[in-house]
Amino acid sequence: MKIVFLGTPDLATPFLEALTNEPGFEVVAVVTQPDRPVGRKQILTPSPVKELAVSKNLQILQPEKLRDEEVQKQLAEIQADIFVVVAYGLIIPQKVLSLPRLGCLNVHPSLLPKYRGPSPIQSAIMNGDAESGISIMLLDKGMDTGPVLAQEKFLLALDESQISLTEKTKQLGPELLIETIKKYAAGEIKPILQDDTQAVICKILNRESGHIDWSHSAKEIDRLVRALQPWPGCWTTFDHNGKNLRLKILKTKIEEEKLVILEVQPEGRSSMSYEEFERGYGKVKME
Repeated sequence: MKIVFLGTPDLATPFLEALTNEPGFEVVAVVTQPDRPVGRKQILTPSPVKELAVSKNLQILQPEKLRDEEVQKQLAEIQADIFVVVAYGLIIPQKVLSLPRLGCLNVHPSLLPKYRGPSPIQSAIMNGDAESGISIMLLDKGMDTGPVLAQEKFLLALDESQISLTEKTKQLGPELLIETIKKYAAGEIKPILQDDTQAVICKILNRESGHIDWSHSAKEIDRLVRALQPWPGCWTTFDHNGKNLRLKILKTKIEEEKLVILEVQPEGRSSMSYEEFERGYGKVKME
């Protein structure tokens, strides 16, 4: 089976690895986002998916957008049986969706129709959900609105974080994807339409999303910190010698219904325990 894989971040790499290792599957091309400037020195850096594809000598396409006619022509010439999409991050136009014989399968880290959109992992944690899961779906012109082929549900830990839930997705998702592709190609799966009346949309996150509102409950703030670490991260501000400084809140916990701050990073400094912070800055009012 000829497969084109579309993905960008680290989350997508175990899925590409599994596809390349599966007998009978041939990943004929990998589409990933262009190299981007990273860090303070803005060093041009390839995506984790590109790095893996290079190590496996796979054909790589890095278009700025998939509406590019030349890119669409290249993809059409491949004559793939199926496209597999995992956190690609760019809009896939209808013309591209219609290219593969079996359509485009997407791996989405939520139990659709809950948490359609770009931040399902973070949303599940922020909202204190008891369970989450992975959906394998067919892409259509909507945002995560296509028919569902398979789902796997799992419980969330009380201290679940963005990092731990991402790891669960990476561990459980590839096997579900492989199994689903085989059954779908064999005609053993009937796509199930999503119930749009039950849809929950999650938003795009940015740095402002992590600005802590201290009027919220201790549990809400703790969930926010766990959901947004490492990116975009949670932060607050405090006054120090007449200067308004930013303070990253890296780790918290709930103890006797109260929020306990464990680890922070003051502006321009390395991370430190909250005890170290208070020794250096004293007790501060956070805003």
